[in-house]
Amino acid sequence: MPEKAKFMSAGLSLSFDELVERLIEFVKEQPQREYKIVVGTDSKAEQRVRFVTAVAILRVRNGARYFWTRSEEFFVPTLRDRIYKETMYSIAFTQELRSRLKDKLGEEFFWDGKISVHLDVGQNGPTKELIDAVVGMVRGYGLEAVIKPDSFGAFVVADRHT
Repeated sequence: MPEKAKFMSAGLSLSFDELVERLIEFVKEQPQREYKIVVGTDSKAEQRVRFVTAVAILRVRNGARYFWTRSEEFFVPTLRDRIYKETMYSIAFTQELRSRLKDKLGEEFFWDGKISVHLDVGQNGPTKELIDAVVGMVRGYGLEAVIKPDSFGAFVVADRHT
């Protein structure tokens, strides 16, 4: 997904490499600050399913920037299948992003809870029975999983563009 995807932000269209450079530029503006990255995917089913993956970089207590990409697929039949696919999109994107940032910023920069995957599941509603499965998927890849009501990367940022 990352290599072919175009990422949007404030009217810009960026390649994955350009996205990585924008994230690094944001960090280098104030390198003494603390940063966190959140990745979340949301989907909307119509005749096709539209998946939007968003990445936000937060300068803790001092602003943020976000970028998003959209893809469409043929109809995914169940909510469970869509949630699993959203989760895998976020995992794949986060792994590639973490690898690129590690190469450019160093081993320790975005480790230990500084990158998290925000999932569009929560204790209320039809997704509550999927929580253990998708959180387990994310943790199985060595990533931090966040669910509703704290997973704004999925149900707010990505949802805005579905």
